[in-house]
Amino acid sequence: MTTTLNGPADQRSPTQHSTTQKPTTVASQLYSSLQSRRPKSRLRQVPLTVWIAAVFALVLLIASLAPSLLATHDPRAIRLEAPLASPNWEHWFGTDQSGRDLYSRMVHGAGQSLLIGLGATGIGVGLAVIFGAWAGLGGRWADAFIGRGLDVFFAFPTLLLAMVFITVYGPSAPTLILAVGLGTAPGYTRMVRGQILAVRHSGYVQAAEALGHSPWRILNRHILPNALRPLLAILTLGIGQSIVWASGLAFLGFGVAPPSPEWGALLEAGRPYITEAWWLEILPGLAVLATALTATILGKHLESALEGSQT
Repeated sequence: MTTTLNGPADQRSPTQHSTTQKPTTVASQLYSSLQSRRPKSRLRQVPLTVWIAAVFALVLLIASLAPSLLATHDPRAIRLEAPLASPNWEHWFGTDQSGRDLYSRMVHGAGQSLLIGLGATGIGVGLAVIFGAWAGLGGRWADAFIGRGLDVFFAFPTLLLAMVFITVYGPSAPTLILAVGLGTAPGYTRMVRGQILAVRHSGYVQAAEALGHSPWRILNRHILPNALRPLLAILTLGIGQSIVWASGLAFLGFGVAPPSPEWGALLEAGRPYITEAWWLEILPGLAVLATALTATILGKHLESALEGSQT
């Protein structure tokens, strides 16, 4: 029965097979050849990581050159005759409630926002390296002690702990950096601990132990360099997260005190005027969003590149 059904299909000649398959094959080859000869835009050939890194470098350039080149007005100059002026040719981003140029204040505030992001991320990652290495290399009791301490920190809302810290020590830029850095440290510590444990039980570390290498040599040559390798991506990701955290705390009144042009302080100062002067909230918010998103995407691409190089 099976032979009868399948026989005619199996008895077709090779020429019939080639005749039925040839048009599709020729069409696909012609399409692929045309696609390969089609001129591609130079912009489309640039990797996405390069564009994102260029945007982040632009933000750094603005932060470093703001006082001398990019600002059009004195960011602290009060003009009572032009409060809450909408964006115009003289004031590109409008003015605030005191008549100060919002564009110049945002340009000057870029440096402070990036400083808070870098400082908080540095504190968080630095503490994570210390306690994560202690948990991963200190044995079972050290790992249990650090693990229970992390559980205590994770039991409380991190934002609430940062607000309590700022309330006790007062709102200022150093206090904000410490609060955000301490708030992000537990998450980074758990990441570093996991990386160190994974590298510690890897095959090349066990091979080094079998060859009789000293523990100090194994730690410096194998464990720490490979375990801390993803920190570049973590640092880049943390900058965006810290900027968002600092801006959120400032919006709630726990940030840098006015008349500082820090982006979070601008958001907090423009909150009472959001219905009549939209630019006081929208434009600083877009600056925070663009910087944080750029740093996050760049960190994700670096993380993917590092994972690809390890495989």
